[in-house]
Amino acid sequence: MTATEACITKEAKGLSVFEKYLSVWVILCIIAGIVLGRIAPGVAQFLDGLAIYVNEAPVVSIPIAICLFFMMYPIMVKIDFAEVLRAGKSVKPVGLTLFVNWAVKPFTMYAISLLFLGSLFLAFVGPDAVDYVKMPLGLDLPEGATHGAGKVVMIKGIKMLEVPLWRSYLAGCILLGIAPCTAMVLVWGFLAKGNDGHTLVMVAINSLTMLFFCGPLGGFLLGVGRLPVPWQALLLSIGIYVALPLVAGYFSRKLIIQAKGEQWFRENFLHVLTPVTIIALLITLILLFSFKGDVIVENPLTILWIAIPLFIQTNLIFWIAYGMARLLNLTYEDAAPSTMIGASNHFEVAIATSTMLFGLSSGASLATVVGVLIEVPVMLMLVKICLKTTRWFRAA
Repeated sequence: MTATEACITKEAKGLSVFEKYLSVWVILCIIAGIVLGRIAPGVAQFLDGLAIYVNEAPVVSIPIAICLFFMMYPIMVKIDFAEVLRAGKSVKPVGLTLFVNWAVKPFTMYAISLLFLGSLFLAFVGPDAVDYVKMPLGLDLPEGATHGAGKVVMIKGIKMLEVPLWRSYLAGCILLGIAPCTAMVLVWGFLAKGNDGHTLVMVAINSLTMLFFCGPLGGFLLGVGRLPVPWQALLLSIGIYVALPLVAGYFSRKLIIQAKGEQWFRENFLHVLTPVTIIALLITLILLFSFKGDVIVENPLTILWIAIPLFIQTNLIFWIAYGMARLLNLTYEDAAPSTMIGASNHFEVAIATSTMLFGLSSGASLATVVGVLIEVPVMLMLVKICLKTTRWFRAA
């Protein structure tokens, strides 16, 4: 076992208090956000107003950008990209994960979400309900013009797009579908007694492939869904929320190990960073729900309508990947993490991207948060399924 694998194994020995009860923390933050929005609506609005503006439109919320950087940096700094070279020894499991992540998952997510939100649950969501999202960066249309499925309206002196609410939820689901997991999957793979080395390699590869595939796939599927395709903001979000922490993690890891040694890096530095990602996520959720609280209060079943297609999608991808792993005659130790990586989502990137593309108060951002809400219980259920089906695969 390499030093990096030992580090990952140590980090993933089990669920921490933050990770084990993530769904509980998320629910508490939803309540806190709703309460904040009710008793002090100006606070959240002031924080969201602290933004970088382009053509008088907010493009990057500074508080959210800071929170989301601290979501991503602890993940990126754990990765030793030299281990990517080891992937050549495991062509089939790596190929399976990449195929499921980029050739299957985004399209099944789109189809399932469209079926439920745009058809089966449309009456519950509200066929005439609308949402207001940001104007795409670089697009300057007059008030009353249409763009995709949206109409340009003026709200508080800022041009926004009025789109059907269910399409806004669809956008959030699409963003979850194009963001493969690179953080919690280390825990899922370990709990399922998978190959930690393979999991580590796939974390690194997923981080790199997201730089190239997230933008084109997201733009394509948003366009198919008749949603605004903010290409400039989409690429900017990948740069800020993936590339920036990726580069920062790479160089800071290198410098810290050179100065303090790898043992100090593993035992002291990473130990301090472990809860940072989830704390930053929870702060972001409080801000998010301070805006979306009214939607939840007025229609408390909204989360259920979004959660059902996400639950079905997660299980579908799990069984597709698990079945293909068996057909490829993989060992259980490689099959389990390959399947887990495909089934889980990188909700940090999805939330970051939705807030930049559509706004903190958009239905798209709400949908990405529902992804966080169901992630832990669903993935723990799939871990148990893996542990009960080890006999389906050949021994290592």
